Amino acid sequence: MIKILDGRKAAEKDLNNLKKKIEVKKLKLNLAIISVGENKVSEIYLRKKKLACEKIGIGFKLYHFPRRIGQKELGAKIKRISKNKANSGVVIQLPLPFDNPIVNQFFDLIPFKKDIDCLGATNFNSFCKGDKRITPPVVMAIKKFFKIYKIKIKDKNVVVVGTGRLVGLPVSLWLANEKINVITVNKSTRNIIDLLKKADIIISGAGKANLINGSMIKNKVVLIDIGASIEKGKAFGDIETSTVLEKASFLAPVPGGVGPLTIACLLENLITLNSSFD
Repeated sequence: MIKILDGRKAAEKDLNNLKKKIEVKKLKLNLAIISVGENKVSEIYLRKKKLACEKIGIGFKLYHFPRRIGQKELGAKIKRISKNKANSGVVIQLPLPFDNPIVNQFFDLIPFKKDIDCLGATNFNSFCKGDKRITPPVVMAIKKFFKIYKIKIKDKNVVVVGTGRLVGLPVSLWLANEKINVITVNKSTRNIIDLLKKADIIISGAGKANLINGSMIKNKVVLIDIGASIEKGKAFGDIETSTVLEKASFLAPVPGGVGPLTIACLLENLITLNSSFD
């Protein structure tokens, strides 16, 4: 029988523990989030991040800019926001209306001690080298799920769907550093279905509704869905839930799976970078 990975329950436990840490260490923290334009998925995550902050006693400030903002102007705004001593951590909410090379430059404008998403070069390179003090939130969330539900990854074939900075890239690098047999695929990859059918674990962050269905997977596969999209006002993941229930052994669904726990892990990074990381 399939086991559903409950991200809300895991996040609730983590947030309660983080609240206690903040109280014990008497930390006064503020999270600044920079967003550009309108995106329905982003709006959902912004609301959830704000609620999580409020729950554990972290200040929340949203800096929202119109889609027409220029590259130089946004860069200047990011620098100013990052230099503000009142902001303990700074997050750039993706997606942004710029090409990837430009977006990557924006990440590096955030000082490493405020880069809680681990997207700037300093923190990301440290993570790539195996530094466990700072970890991309989505990687931390998946690791926690595997520990909670005793899902073994050693000697497993893992397929990561998508190559984005938030999910595909950090997850693939983490697995490779753990000496796991991992294959990363995207829309340009040939024979994707053949690769999916051989996978023991599939981690998908493509952001395309119902991209993967039950006919594409083998029995007892572990499915970690991190893709999110909105269609007709409803949230969908990459995995078509109804068609995989009879075949998969574990499923982290959208909504309610990795997302809530990733937000808790983001705030865990905020506490780490403002207390013990130097």
